[in-house]
Amino acid sequence: MMKKIILIGFLGLFLGCSSGVSKDDLNLLDGYWEITRVTLPDGTVKEYKVNTNVDYISTDGKKGYRKKMQPKLDGTYETSDDAEAFVITQNENNFSIDYKTELSEWSETLVDLDDATFSVKNQEGIQYDYKRFEPISIQ
Repeated sequence: MMKKIILIGFLGLFLGCSSGVSKDDLNLLDGYWEITRVTLPDGTVKEYKVNTNVDYISTDGKKGYRKKMQPKLDGTYETSDDAEAFVITQNENNFSIDYKTELSEWSETLVDLDDATFSVKNQEGIQYDYKRFEPISIQ
């Protein structure tokens, strides 16, 4: 009986520590996202109530890109031609988004991902939380 309890405890611990992101969830990254919160490694939290820029993410399999967009009141967006290309890689129990531009390379680990929100944590331990952007259209 004691062995079963210990086995169940280890199984619960293992499942509790695994990423909440599955391979099937990765297509949920596509779309417009706005940052809601940044949490620093020391626990300091910065909330974002209003954003003048949103991120547009497009994926094709495990490759994709992210662009900064500026929503306009008529429902359209302004952007430059700059885009950050990335590759999604699976590492043990999680997925990483690995970026490479002409100026830099960095990686972010997907912490959570669903149809309305996602979170990533970078190599410095800073977590970025996003929600799906809903445009405001004034005609």
